[in-house]
Amino acid sequence: MGRTAWLIGPALVAGVAYLDPGNVASNMTAGARYGYMLVWVVILANVMAWLIQYLSAKLGVVTGESLPEVLGRRLRNQWGRRAYWLQAELVAMATDLAEVIGGAVALYLLFGVPLIWGGLITGAVSIALLMIQSRHGHRTFEFVIIGLLMIITVGFTVGVFVAPPDSGELLAGVVPRFEGANSVLLAASILGATIMPHAIYAHSALSRDRFVTREASLPSAVAASASGGWGRKILSALVVREGPTEGSADRPVREPGTSTVMPTDTLVRATRWDVSIAMAIAGTVNLCIMLLAAVNLVGVEGTDSLEGAYAALDVSLGPMIATLFAVGLLASGLASTSVGAYAGAEIMQGLLHVRIPLIVRRLVTLVPAIVILSLGFDPTISLVLSQVVLSFGIPFALVPLVALTAKRSVLGRWRNHWSTTAAGIAASVFLITLNGVLLWLILSGAS
Repeated sequence: MGRTAWLIGPALVAGVAYLDPGNVASNMTAGARYGYMLVWVVILANVMAWLIQYLSAKLGVVTGESLPEVLGRRLRNQWGRRAYWLQAELVAMATDLAEVIGGAVALYLLFGVPLIWGGLITGAVSIALLMIQSRHGHRTFEFVIIGLLMIITVGFTVGVFVAPPDSGELLAGVVPRFEGANSVLLAASILGATIMPHAIYAHSALSRDRFVTREASLPSAVAASASGGWGRKILSALVVREGPTEGSADRPVREPGTSTVMPTDTLVRATRWDVSIAMAIAGTVNLCIMLLAAVNLVGVEGTDSLEGAYAALDVSLGPMIATLFAVGLLASGLASTSVGAYAGAEIMQGLLHVRIPLIVRRLVTLVPAIVILSLGFDPTISLVLSQVVLSFGIPFALVPLVALTAKRSVLGRWRNHWSTTAAGIAASVFLITLNGVLLWLILSGAS
């Protein structure tokens, strides 16, 4: 277990996406409006998230490629690949929007910084975090993000211990039910905030980068430039095949930065632990956010916004709890926007084979959030709606992931068990159905 513990990290970084400001806005709004009613949505979302993140990480560990890279090779039609990239890019932009706005709101709550300046500061700090990743490697980046994750956990859970929820009402909230179109909208928002498409893309890349095989570490540029008979012979021995063969069960994998050689089985087993720990933390914190609102904010005027929720917590639980909440929100925005930029760069590189510096990409994707903040749109409504956009992007990431991880040609003997594939299909059908119902309710004007 000692060696396995050192392998834990990629899922904790990807798990930050499950605790971004969009989660906070969706869960706080749901708790303030409906009390405990949507507790079952948070629980279901995190159960599905465990399965989905494990499949994503396993794909990266076994193949040495991210999900966008695998899809980029398989989508032969150029326009089809570009269309897929466009929807994934829109999802990444919606993610970034939520994270920058959340950081800006936190800075306003803590220090009175105007929202537009708060958005710029959040973007600047995220650039600094990305520079750490670029200059000091993935392990250092992991430590920084995990440190922010600890701050997020404390900030969002302390209030539940001060004002604990009613156990009877909490159990009643486990029973699935809705009350009108708005509750369906919030359920889709919670699912979009919890099962985030960019986290699916990012986790496979994080696992690939941390546990890269010697073969997979060969730069694509070198592979593309090799020519002549001797070059092709060398590359045929080095370049990764489409998937592991049945006889590759004990293929050794080297952890970058160490001298330890580990079989793939060890890494897959460590990945299960990694994902379990990360999802347990994310699920607990998300539930605490909703319970915090359900206990303290139901029936209180103005609590449908983050600013109003902060003010209400200040009154009901005191300034210390409210400040910890705002600090958690700030750490959430800073950590998640960095992971989101990492995911967006991977999506572009894997699908379009175009690589641009992370910092340049960060500057470009910062623009929509700054525009929305400068126009004065309600930050909380913008956060919730961005999570609905994410919910519609889930099937485009989830369906290919389930299909690919079920194939022997891709994962060899590490392919999904039939029950795992069945669970992935069930999750996909549920999410697609919920999004369809949500779209019908919106278009029909039902309430």
